[in-house]
Amino acid sequence: MRTAAFAVLFSLVCPFLLYAQTPIALTPRTVLGGTVQVLVPVDFAPMREDLLRVKYPSERRPSLVYTNPSASVNLALHHTNTPLHPHQLAEAHTAMDAMFKRLYPAATWFQSGLTTINGRSFFLLDLRTPALDTEVRNLMTGTSLHGRLLLISFNVTKEREAHWLPTAQKILTSIQIRE
Repeated sequence: MRTAAFAVLFSLVCPFLLYAQTPIALTPRTVLGGTVQVLVPVDFAPMREDLLRVKYPSERRPSLVYTNPSASVNLALHHTNTPLHPHQLAEAHTAMDAMFKRLYPAATWFQSGLTTINGRSFFLLDLRTPALDTEVRNLMTGTSLHGRLLLISFNVTKEREAHWLPTAQKILTSIQIRE
């Protein structure tokens, strides 16, 4: 009897274990007029305009957002109009860090600092923020592109975070800028 119960339980749990361990397939995409190459999950598609307006209500929403079918995992790219030159990156990091700490005082911080990705300087913010019905892990990088701030962020709900973090790190470390 115990063996039968174990077999039933195993058959129910096994697909979830396989899903959690299955690597997410990525494909390189060249975006923003050919200036940025980044790995994107193969099942992600550009977010529909109506959904983009709901998820990013500010008029300063990202230029491009790739999302999974349920829109619970997003890769957002935004080449802002904010002037930024490479020598101002540390200053931009300090300002972004302070802004997020002011906006989300209850956020859980994992990392904040300057880093190099494929030979280029970026700032990196990694934090979990409260949302309406969950918490969201935000990994955000920023650099200078053509004298303006380029932001690239990966967002995932807390419930899916453990499964997606290794992929998020692959995506962010894949960024290549072509000026």
